[in-house]
Amino acid sequence: MERKVGTVSMGIRCPIIRQGDDLASIVVNSVLEASEAENFSLRDRDIVAVTESVVARSQGNYCSCDDIATDIKNKFGDSTIGIVFPILSRNRFAMVLKGIARGARKIVLMLSYPRDEVGNQLLTEDQLDESGVEAYTDVLTLEKYRELFGENKHPFTGVDYVQYYGDLINSENCEVEIIFANQVKTILNYTKNVLVCDIHTRNRSKKILKENGGHIILGMDDIMKEPINGSGYNSQYGLLGSNKATEDSVKLFPNNPQPLVEEIQAMFLSKMGKHIEVMVYGDGAFKDPQGKIWELADPVVSPASTSGLKGTPNELKLKFLADNDFANLSGEELKKAIEKRIKEKDKDLVGKMESEGTTPRQLTDLIGSLCDLTSGSGDKGTPVILVQGYFDNYTNN
Repeated sequence: MERKVGTVSMGIRCPIIRQGDDLASIVVNSVLEASEAENFSLRDRDIVAVTESVVARSQGNYCSCDDIATDIKNKFGDSTIGIVFPILSRNRFAMVLKGIARGARKIVLMLSYPRDEVGNQLLTEDQLDESGVEAYTDVLTLEKYRELFGENKHPFTGVDYVQYYGDLINSENCEVEIIFANQVKTILNYTKNVLVCDIHTRNRSKKILKENGGHIILGMDDIMKEPINGSGYNSQYGLLGSNKATEDSVKLFPNNPQPLVEEIQAMFLSKMGKHIEVMVYGDGAFKDPQGKIWELADPVVSPASTSGLKGTPNELKLKFLADNDFANLSGEELKKAIEKRIKEKDKDLVGKMESEGTTPRQLTDLIGSLCDLTSGSGDKGTPVILVQGYFDNYTNN
């Protein structure tokens, strides 16, 4: 019988993961138990994706604010530290800032406006237009910001992040000066020692600061790259991708999860004789059209994946074929013509008209976004996602 279902994404319920758990076995067994309970079969090139949160938890990859403070002191000494372009988030940055402040004497906090890097709103664009401020060039003090814009609470969380971050720094007996600017080199007018806190533009920010006379120029990816007093760490991303764990600690992005995905793939092959692709995923890479927030606060969507998930899709646009090449066909004749074209398509369709409008993004970014939306971030209890039929096309039966 002809298959009538294409791609399916389903959440797989798992036990609560703790440090030291055999995560590979838990993932494989949970998928196999789900397949038996829900009466579905695994197929070659199915995808099993594991959220980065449970990977890091199984690794015990945590650090405390004291650990962060120690690393900050080791790297910056007693100097005034410029903190540039942090995102506005209690979950993503507040505990990191608490640790930084604990290890510093004075911080100059430079916030981008009207939004942070991932779209969190400090001001509305209308407020900015009405003020006459030129966002690209104008530098605002805290006093000028309050005079022009008053108190501004985040539309989703209700938090005035300017006040919140200032109070958080002061609570650690650290002096703070807050400014608002969108050119990273502005911070060098206040201090030559800077911690770059942007995520996806961090390398450019570091480069500009070094070229313009910065002395100690580091990013969040340079903090907690090694254990501090037995803490967790991330050798590649440091504090990037971390989340609040408790009121005095953060969970770090998983450290080197590549062996895990390969182990899971090998276990499926051993147990089921099926070649399953496996990846670890974090934030999806998509933008909320209402809040204008770009979801990707992690340094990458997927920090580890098996080799079959490398590259980008190579797909034809069916509606293009139907409206152009085969406009005079219909019914079974049209179906057969399209199937034939798919079977004969080039291995690389980049730049070809018949692929125009398909999605030229990395497979792991696309699949990770699908998985993030499927698992959610609340109480669904599905940290593992099974995606079936992703690599199928119109010709597969």
